[in-house]
Amino acid sequence: MAQPERFALAIDEISRQTGLDFLLVGGPDERASAERVVAKAASPVVNVVGALSLATLLAVLGQARLFLGNESGPMHMAAAAGTPVVGLFGLTDPAVWGPVGGVSVTPRPSMPCECVARDLCRRPDPNKACCVRRLEVKAVVDAVLAILSRKVKDVEHAL
Repeated sequence: MAQPERFALAIDEISRQTGLDFLLVGGPDERASAERVVAKAASPVVNVVGALSLATLLAVLGQARLFLGNESGPMHMAAAAGTPVVGLFGLTDPAVWGPVGGVSVTPRPSMPCECVARDLCRRPDPNKACCVRRLEVKAVVDAVLAILSRKVKDVEHAL
């Protein structure tokens, strides 16, 4: 579910069902993607991508109700801070590279991947793999709702 448009759809559905507010975090190289999420989302989204120091980011993540995002440094920081995580995985195995430290769900499409971007994907480089694009918005929203309601076991069996 790496595409900004699909993140926007997930944000809107989660916001509709929970009333939660959203804050986008990430590095300076992710500003364009974050701006696309904000432009596509009907829900209000605060964008601080590229604007926070690591110390401030850790403090913000520690106060968050939940972290939703791709496998990344901020995902691991959120888990280390004890924040529940829905970490989206593609090529890499969440059993090896998943969040450690708290409640987490790691949706991942079935493997081996039925490649959706043969012209872009480059095994074994997870930065050039598009497997995560096969994640459905509904599965991601369901994972978020399960963590928020603490029904994590239910969603793990459904993925």
